[in-house]
Amino acid sequence: MKTLIEMVGVTKDFLQGDKVINALKETNFKAFEGELIGIVGPSGSGKSTFLTILGGLQKPTTGKVFLNGQPFSDLDVKEKSKIRLDNIGFILQASNLIPFLSIKEQMILYNKITKTAIDQNWMNELFEKLDVQKLKDKYPNELSGGERQRSAIAKALYHQPSVIFADEPTASLDTSRAYEVVKLLAKETKEQKKATIMVTHDERMLEYCDKVYVIVDGILSLRG
Repeated sequence: MKTLIEMVGVTKDFLQGDKVINALKETNFKAFEGELIGIVGPSGSGKSTFLTILGGLQKPTTGKVFLNGQPFSDLDVKEKSKIRLDNIGFILQASNLIPFLSIKEQMILYNKITKTAIDQNWMNELFEKLDVQKLKDKYPNELSGGERQRSAIAKALYHQPSVIFADEPTASLDTSRAYEVVKLLAKETKEQKKATIMVTHDERMLEYCDKVYVIVDGILSLRG
């Protein structure tokens, strides 16, 4: 299987007064195509630090991050932003949808930013797969929690990213909608050969994950 994103010897330290805080101890991590990986751990354990370094939003203190086999963490801010725009999709707890854009407009915003052609066939396919075809002209505040999250998944997949970060994507959903969203995410990850890293506090969602990692006190370990 192809490795899509990788951490090699990554650490992250912060200064708190005169004290050095080891937010992330030396970490090695790989995500392969077709994998949905769960990340769990108590609040303040390093999950956010792990995710933001992996996504290029923070620089590691030591070590490197590779995206599609290419060095990612060493790039400057502008280069990282360009690569992130093309290669990474984000699904957040609050669905990450822009309030004043319809669901369809959310999708084609990528084309406007990158000056690329709208892929109407792929957009329609995503709308059908995620059961949001009838919602495409609606705005986020007109949708239920489950509809917003399904729309956010469509938006995250539209530009064909190789890696998806899902940060607590089910936190605001009831049980049935939460299962629905994670099942769809797992299905699309495998069918589209993406790597999805999902941070969650909901242990019930982990049954859909191919691997589960635990972070405690900045130490990442694979849960058996």
